[in-house]
Amino acid sequence: MSYKRIEQYDSEATLALAKSYKEIITNLGEDAEREGLLKTPERIAKAMQYLTQGYELDAKAILESAKFHEDVSEMIIVKDIELYSMCEHHMLPFYGKAHIAYIPNGYITGLSKIARVVDVFSRRLQVQERLTEQILHAIKDTLNPVGVAVVIEASHLCMMMRGVSKQNSVTTTSAFSGAFEANETRGEFLRLITNKLH
Repeated sequence: MSYKRIEQYDSEATLALAKSYKEIITNLGEDAEREGLLKTPERIAKAMQYLTQGYELDAKAILESAKFHEDVSEMIIVKDIELYSMCEHHMLPFYGKAHIAYIPNGYITGLSKIARVVDVFSRRLQVQERLTEQILHAIKDTLNPVGVAVVIEASHLCMMMRGVSKQNSVTTTSAFSGAFEANETRGEFLRLITNKLH
């Protein structure tokens, strides 16, 4: 499976989605035929395909594409990986940063591939809790490391724009496996990223 970002859109999917979005715009009480909205359904259709392209991406293939044998046993951390996702409950965005660490067990992967794995799972309809676990398991299952740690901090527009309308709230989720289940190793990781957490 390819892990390149969308450059061309499925014309049939675009047409079907655009038709649906035109109906939605009309049902919201707007005039879908007015000048400013004429091309909006198609734009939304393409935007949604881009924002959910993770369904077409393969995290394992991405990690395997730059998997190298190295006798490294120290913690590797990639911090501040920007992520943008869509809440599956209200179809509103949530965004933030992921901090990921793993301790190799004979194999490492390219640092950019860790960031791409975040894209694979964030570019889907998501909940932050599942996203955190999916990233951890993709790295764990592909690299078989001594341990993996994932911390995500994100702001959710479903909380900021509607409902409780709490604009400054940040949700933090974490997942740990292997060596990171031990207090000492987990504590070292959290100390190393703590200056990046709110």
